[in-house]
Amino acid sequence: MNIEQARFNMIEQQIRTWDVLDQNVLNLLSKVKREEFVPQAYRTLAFVDMEIPLGHGEVMMQPKMEARILQELTLLKTDKILEVGTGSGYLTALLAHQGHHVHSVDIAPEFKTRSEAKLRAHGFNNVSLEVGDAAAGWSRHGPYDVIVLTGSTPVLPEVFKHDLKPGGRLFAIVGDAPTMHAKLITCVAPGAYNSVTLFETSVNPLINAVQPERFVF
Repeated sequence: MNIEQARFNMIEQQIRTWDVLDQNVLNLLSKVKREEFVPQAYRTLAFVDMEIPLGHGEVMMQPKMEARILQELTLLKTDKILEVGTGSGYLTALLAHQGHHVHSVDIAPEFKTRSEAKLRAHGFNNVSLEVGDAAAGWSRHGPYDVIVLTGSTPVLPEVFKHDLKPGGRLFAIVGDAPTMHAKLITCVAPGAYNSVTLFETSVNPLINAVQPERFVF
């Protein structure tokens, strides 16, 4: 497989066609090598438009989803970022490349260990990885300029909004299968938020994601 040709095809055929046109994002996808964060058994699928199994029932997002998240967040070099769900560490690397510091939390110790080694090997020293359950919030390093939830949540805990600085942005996929909504929530002033629905999708929920109250008859 010609890796660079496959990467080029991924960017041109999958990512551009999903309205990701920010040249900084497209350049970053060429620079940070996705295949090096994919589990070895699936490395030949690194540029395919699919979710890649990571173990523990978790998956690596489609390339176009990772790219769209980056574009929507309009990251700045001064941004302090919270990532809920480290997974493969690839999105962590992309966020770290564009932001100031990334605090990434995953419930699976194996993901932290694996991602830490890969991020260190690629020279990322502005990332702090932790093991924990952040599905209901992770305020210990807040407030944040950017928060990214890499799994869906049926109900978005209010704490994530409260942990945004003024001007801060939150990306979350909210709802239940089969139809969920990707949302970008911006803190426009202390206690005031603007929410935009970006697109419909369906992704695995965060482990221990907050559930709505269900009526029992």
